Amino acid sequence: MTWKHPSSPVTKKFKVQRSAAKAMPTVFWDAKGVILLDILPQGQCINAARYCSTLDRLKEAIRRKRPGLLRRGVVLQHDNATPHSANLKQQWLQRYGWEILPHPAHSPDLAPSDFHLFGSLKRHLGGMAFETEDDLISELRNWFDNLDVHFFRVGINSLLSR
Repeated sequence: MTWKHPSSPVTKKFKVQRSAAKAMPTVFWDAKGVILLDILPQGQCINAARYCSTLDRLKEAIRRKRPGLLRRGVVLQHDNATPHSANLKQQWLQRYGWEILPHPAHSPDLAPSDFHLFGSLKRHLGGMAFETEDDLISELRNWFDNLDVHFFRVGINSLLSR
């Protein structure tokens, strides 16, 4: 509601059209590139069980793309979202000996994915419209596949230089 003079012109309301396609990607990456791009199916939400399933796929992707990394040890850096801190996920990490870098609450300093990776993706997708979810997913995969190693090194270096 707005206050206005009775003789003021009627304000126009714009209809907001719902986007034809939305996707929630989870991206695991290092200085060499994307290790796993996992896109949450529309209508699903991330919970601890779903996140552990994603970690299973990540473990398999690391085995294929970064041989030897599993032996040296995996260190994850992510935020404090509920699925990331759930007991089920903690048990999964302990079982495989993976480590989590601590992340202070509400700290942008340790979030290169939020600023470097997804900021660049948002700029790339700006102004694009997708008819279907598959079109959007195809564009996401294409964008991630075409990033060069330098892009990821810049993102890792921004994390290490803080």
